[in-house]
Amino acid sequence: MELPELLVPAGTLEKLKVAVMYGADAVYLGGPNYGLRKKAGNFSLEEIEEGVEFAHQHDVDVYVTVNIIPHNQDLEGLDKYIANLAETGIDAVIVADPGIFAIVQEVAPELEIHISTQANNTNWRSAQFWQQQGAGRIILARELSLEEMTEINERVDVSLEAFVHGAMCISYSGRCLLSNYMIDRDSNRGNCAHSCRWQYTLMEEQRPGEYYPIEEDERGTYIFNSKDLCMIEHIPKLIETGLDSLKIEGRMKSLHYVATVTNVYRRALDEYAKNPANYSFKEEWLAELKKISHRHYTTGFYFGAPGGSEQNYETSGYSRQYDFMGVVHDYNAETKEAVIEVRNKFFQGDQVEIFGPETDTFEQEIESMVNEDGLTITEAPHPKQLITVKVKEAVNKYDLVRREKGRENN
Repeated sequence: MELPELLVPAGTLEKLKVAVMYGADAVYLGGPNYGLRKKAGNFSLEEIEEGVEFAHQHDVDVYVTVNIIPHNQDLEGLDKYIANLAETGIDAVIVADPGIFAIVQEVAPELEIHISTQANNTNWRSAQFWQQQGAGRIILARELSLEEMTEINERVDVSLEAFVHGAMCISYSGRCLLSNYMIDRDSNRGNCAHSCRWQYTLMEEQRPGEYYPIEEDERGTYIFNSKDLCMIEHIPKLIETGLDSLKIEGRMKSLHYVATVTNVYRRALDEYAKNPANYSFKEEWLAELKKISHRHYTTGFYFGAPGGSEQNYETSGYSRQYDFMGVVHDYNAETKEAVIEVRNKFFQGDQVEIFGPETDTFEQEIESMVNEDGLTITEAPHPKQLITVKVKEAVNKYDLVRREKGRENN
């Protein structure tokens, strides 16, 4: 059966390659300008070209964000940038502003345009409008239910996409002035300071200096701090809406996040395709998603307007149960040794997990380590350092190594 596309964030070229290897059907990324994630690694035009070549070799599409809400000065040089993007061979651009939409049509009429969630598409007439203008896809607002998405799909003949996993914004489909107001950083032009995650208290005008918690909590409250979206338990319902693309949020997230989330949703979608009538959710998938850095999970607006329980009033921090330790670079089947690029400090005796797109998760004790000079070492403290370790099961390039917190042998 034809499954919806699994669309995965690529904050850097390395993350793009991992997303591709872990099962993405398409990736989205930001170029050097005009995207909403200036703090992400982002890509030079040369890196976009390299990423497109790698992705296309694996039949994966590449979309580039040009989804700021521009002011007059932001338009300077935009036409040249769009022309340069088109020359890299990308498959589509993601835009939110009608002005940018018009520039793309003028400069690169052959380039497909996807309408960003920033454009606040919450109804079928809006989707129909963009379809009539020539848009190839509508990325639906996060404020929609399954029923609303289904109705939009029934009334328009254009590709539809929706977020199914990742961070949620408390503002209307991402349009936010809080960061701008608080510290003069315009979130609609890529500089969001995530002010909604800050700790807030209440002060009454006639009582300066006296701060009151908005909730009954002496530490204040995190009134805008949404839980993270997670729809892994509802794959059949997502597919029944007729969505063409299921999108994962997270261009600023870690390599471990990209690999884990892509791997889980890929497995769930493929499992559904094998036998839709007898498909069943596996608890191990949700357990895997809890191993990445995340806030508590929610289904957002998919089953109706969320209530107070969808916000985390206690902390703006993340749940981090595991440390991302390294990436497998090579494996020798004869000696059963893996070469691992270090990302966090290894110790001899560590208990780690190794997993990958073709490797089921297994536990491994780091019994010994050898460095690049062939010397036996008891710890590997340097990022990007290559170490060789014995492993009890076969592994593959791009497999990842993680360690549960508290299981380090230091």
